[in-house]
Amino acid sequence: MANSAQARKRARQALMQRAHNASLRTAFRTAVKKVIKAVEAGDKAAAKGVFQASVKVIDRIADKGVFHKNKAARHKSRLSAQIKAMAV
Repeated sequence: MANSAQARKRARQALMQRAHNASLRTAFRTAVKKVIKAVEAGDKAAAKGVFQASVKVIDRIADKGVFHKNKAARHKSRLSAQIKAMAV
């Protein structure tokens, strides 16, 4: 338990930051799922559009340090490969 005023404040800040990071992680996963759903639907043009929007979200979250940049790059690469593999 935090005993000093500084430690109590840091504990409060950590709780708020944890909640914020949790919402960003959720947004990351949602963006990835939207692309996967679009790929499974079979519409390549729609999948490309959703992918472009998701890349912005993924990069923004990686820039904030919630996820490592390599993890973001890996997800973008795999999603892009899935879209390219779709039938025309």
